[in-house]
Amino acid sequence: MPKIPPLMLAPPLIFAGFVALAAFGMFRDGANDLESTRIGKPAPAITEVALSDFPPVTPQDLVHGEVTLVNFWASWCPPCRAEHPKLLEMQANGLPIVGVNFKDAARDATKYLTEDGNPFESVAFDPAGRTAIDWGVTAPPETFILDGNGVVLYRFAGPLVGSDYENRFLPELNKALSQ
Repeated sequence: MPKIPPLMLAPPLIFAGFVALAAFGMFRDGANDLESTRIGKPAPAITEVALSDFPPVTPQDLVHGEVTLVNFWASWCPPCRAEHPKLLEMQANGLPIVGVNFKDAARDATKYLTEDGNPFESVAFDPAGRTAIDWGVTAPPETFILDGNGVVLYRFAGPLVGSDYENRFLPELNKALSQ
């Protein structure tokens, strides 16, 4: 019976180790959660370049004594369009929302807000996505809940719609509003 050299066993054992690590990572609790390094810290700056004739975002927009939402969006983003009615509803209920339009054409973003309604108190224009990088945004839409002192309380990646909105975002918003 031929003897198998130990080095012949190394590649299958290494491959099996990688498979085990991948399986552990995929099936652990919270594997789909996108952690934010901003939670509990002051909100990063937002570009003061305004989208067209909309009011620019100022530092006071983030620190004015009440809970504020910061929403990163783009006109080309279907999930952003899906959440738009919810943003309009929250704005109608008196919740201050700051918009950051990123990686978009100013003409398209302006047309979208003009035609579909503007839920934002102020709108930053971030065509290169620099502000989004500073905030740790991975893809639009993303919404951050800030306390009255401008500290990030919660990050929600994805559109504010459906059961995900009701089960994850709304409880965090209500908690922030009750503090």
